[in-house]
Amino acid sequence: MPVTSGPPDWYTRSVKDKQDWTNAPPAVPLDGSEPFRGMDATVADFWAFAMSDLRMNNVRGYLAEFLVRQAVGATHTRVEWDSADVIAPDGSRIEVKASAYVQSWAQRGPSRITFGGLRGRMWTPQDGLSTDLSYNADVYVFAVQTADSHDSYDPLDVSQWAFWVVPVAKLAQLGFTSISLATVERLADRIGFQDLPALLAVERN
Repeated sequence: MPVTSGPPDWYTRSVKDKQDWTNAPPAVPLDGSEPFRGMDATVADFWAFAMSDLRMNNVRGYLAEFLVRQAVGATHTRVEWDSADVIAPDGSRIEVKASAYVQSWAQRGPSRITFGGLRGRMWTPQDGLSTDLSYNADVYVFAVQTADSHDSYDPLDVSQWAFWVVPVAKLAQLGFTSISLATVERLADRIGFQDLPALLAVERN
C-alpha cells in the first residue's frame, strides 16, 4: 500500500550516508509448523496470538489483500513497504482498500464505509519519501466485509465480502485521497469474490 510516512528521519539519513547497500533476501514463505528455538512454540502459535481476530483493521486489510492475491493467482508474500498490495502474474499493480460495518471494538451502530490513502508517497531506502503524492497502482480494489452484526460475521466466509474494481484512470480524474462507498458505487458495479478474477483480468488490460 502507498505510505504517507516511512521509517524515522534519523534512519533515512543514516542509510543515505552509507556507500554500500545491503539488500534483504526475499522472505521465505512459512507454513506455521516451523518451531521456535529455545521455547516450545511454533510460528502457528505466534500467528494465533497476533492475528486470531480477523476483524482488526490491520488484519482485515491483510485478509482482503490475500483474497485479491488468490483471485489473480499471485504467489508472492506480502511486502510491507511496497507501493502496491498485490502484484499480479502479468506485473499489474493492485491496491486493495478494505473496510467493514462491524468492528472489534464497542460501537453505537455500523461503521460508515470510507477508504483512505488512495494516493501516497513512494518510499525507497536510498531516496526516502517522494515529494509528491501519487496513485501507485494500475487497479484499485475496494473490499467490504458486509456482515452487519457480530452474530452473522464470519471472517472465513468469502461470500460475505463485496468488491468494487476501479481502474486508476477513474480515480485520477477525481483526484481524491479518500473516497466514500457511495462514490465508489458510482464508479463500479458491486461483485462477489467468485467474479473478482474475471473482472480484474479485464480492468488490468
